[in-house]
Amino acid sequence: MDVIAKARELGKVIQEDAKYKQYHDAKKKNDEDKALQDMIGEFNLKRVALNTEMSKPDKDDVKIAEMNEEIKGLYNKIMANENMVAFSNAKDEMDSLLNKINMVITMSANGEDPETCPVETPSSCSGSCSSCGGCH
Repeated sequence: MDVIAKARELGKVIQEDAKYKQYHDAKKKNDEDKALQDMIGEFNLKRVALNTEMSKPDKDDVKIAEMNEEIKGLYNKIMANENMVAFSNAKDEMDSLLNKINMVITMSANGEDPETCPVETPSSCSGSCSSCGGCH
């Protein structure tokens, strides 16, 4: 049995999952939303300008505060966009699925039974398997 071949099979199964399809569709709508992409571009430019202003030796604290407020307002508009909301939710769901898959793979590689190992990080887990005595 080739482990990489099995990983490729898993990749195909992931792409058939409803969470993947929702994520992919939401990402596409997000990418095609011109107004949203314009806001994201403006946000990035303002953030660069803020970083430039902050790195000046004679920085203007009032100007920095104003720029920061503009950036916060723009960020809030971006995050309130219906396509961004859908994308964020779909991404959270996809990330959760991938974390569960990773948990099974990691625990299996550490000797746990793939059929019974948990898919969620136990509450006492630090996240580092290198110092772990195993999950109970």
